Amino acid sequence: MARQMVILALAMASFGCSSQQSSAAASGGAATPAPKATSTGMKVETIAKGLDHPWSVALMPDGSFLITERPGRLRHVSADGKVGEPIAGVPGVFAQGQGGLLDVVLAPDFAKSKKIYLSFAEPGENDTAGTAVATATLGDTALTNLRVIYRQQPKLTGGGHFGSRIVFDGHGHVFISQGERQDRPTAQKLDMLQGKLVRLNLDGSVPRDNPFVGRKDARPEIWSYGHRNMQGLALDPRTGTLWESEHGPRGGDEINLPQAGKNYGWPIITYGIDYPGYKISESVGTSAPGMEQPHHYWPKSPALSGMAFYTGRPGSAWNDSLFLGSLVEMNLIRLSLKGNAIVGEERLLADGGDRIRDVRVGNDGNVYVLTDADDGKLLRLTPPGK
Repeated sequence: MARQMVILALAMASFGCSSQQSSAAASGGAATPAPKATSTGMKVETIAKGLDHPWSVALMPDGSFLITERPGRLRHVSADGKVGEPIAGVPGVFAQGQGGLLDVVLAPDFAKSKKIYLSFAEPGENDTAGTAVATATLGDTALTNLRVIYRQQPKLTGGGHFGSRIVFDGHGHVFISQGERQDRPTAQKLDMLQGKLVRLNLDGSVPRDNPFVGRKDARPEIWSYGHRNMQGLALDPRTGTLWESEHGPRGGDEINLPQAGKNYGWPIITYGIDYPGYKISESVGTSAPGMEQPHHYWPKSPALSGMAFYTGRPGSAWNDSLFLGSLVEMNLIRLSLKGNAIVGEERLLADGGDRIRDVRVGNDGNVYVLTDADDGKLLRLTPPGK
């Protein structure tokens, strides 16, 4: 019966399940798909192309863009799409597999400090690597004052599951998402940083109110654990709530609203199966005592990447939406929100044939998207009716 349920779930190719539906599915009930939304009239423009597997875009105050390329380059792209030469002073990266230069965000005081934050796969000894975050001062052609403020410990071998996104909470803290480096049991080990959402002060020090501070068996940087590969992270402007998305294996991509000290289950509970089609060996099913259900999940994995909220624009057809990139299904997912509830789902850019790696919402009310390819593009999406 359990295997039949998994097969049925995987057949539901384009549907998501809310947290309430997740609980029903965990107890054997049917999972009801979220209603589909529809819209027409979206305008799509290519701002820049020729980017080498771009991973993240930061929207600059002057209308230009700062873009990371996974092989280890940081570029400035002008508002009219001119791609600049690589900016010097970027940290060396582990560029094997999924590793490389990852997220880039502007510091909260960027207008004054010109400081940026970068996440990257940092090489270690004996072909090991781990997720790291550095700060630096952005100049016209080079970074200066580079300082690594976070290192995932211990470093492990392999080229998969580095995460990673960076988000500020507006209260002097920075959240850093990571992966479990395809070493599943590490996500449950509190003395290791793999598979953990980390919360730090802006200078990299550990906040005194982090949930595991003072425990000898746990890393004090940890905010939440039991995560697989978190490539989406965003703060809801309406409430200040942190939202996180992560890759499942074959099925079971999730959205979580991670809370302090909570265990989100991987690999003990999951709505996915292993890539050859087998049950995850550590898994006991889709629920277990002391482990959180996802807020939303997909039985068939879209391979979620960047995430951004579109709010505060009541006249827009996209107001109160959450956008997520999809790598495998090669589209942009738009989830309609009512409070925290996901009430609709729409797929955009489905005819483009591009892996969507990052998505950001501009102050101009447009949505900016990066495609992940040898010839990657920066796109601008204007919502219907604008």
